[in-house]
Amino acid sequence: MTATLQLVFVTCPADAAESLARALVEARVAACVNVLPHVVSVYRWQDAVQRDEEALLLIKAPAEGFDALRQAVLARHPYELPEIVAVHPDAVHQPYLDWILASCR
Repeated sequence: MTATLQLVFVTCPADAAESLARALVEARVAACVNVLPHVVSVYRWQDAVQRDEEALLLIKAPAEGFDALRQAVLARHPYELPEIVAVHPDAVHQPYLDWILASCR
């Protein structure tokens, strides 16, 4: 089986974003996490429309490690139901993928 890349989107409170990103990289479940500040999320929660200012984490990691990454996010995330959405790109620059894989060993 050929190793592949996953991009995982996780929103969180802005004040938790950098520490969560660092913890994921230190645990080697992510090679890199971009923190995109000032994301406004509008969503339905407990039958009411909510609006929150959050940060978006764009996590790069091996696709084969999704379960470990998900568990690491759940263990550290302050929300009751965090967003954890993985997408799998069709094409990735091979040297970059090699770096992702080496960073998560």
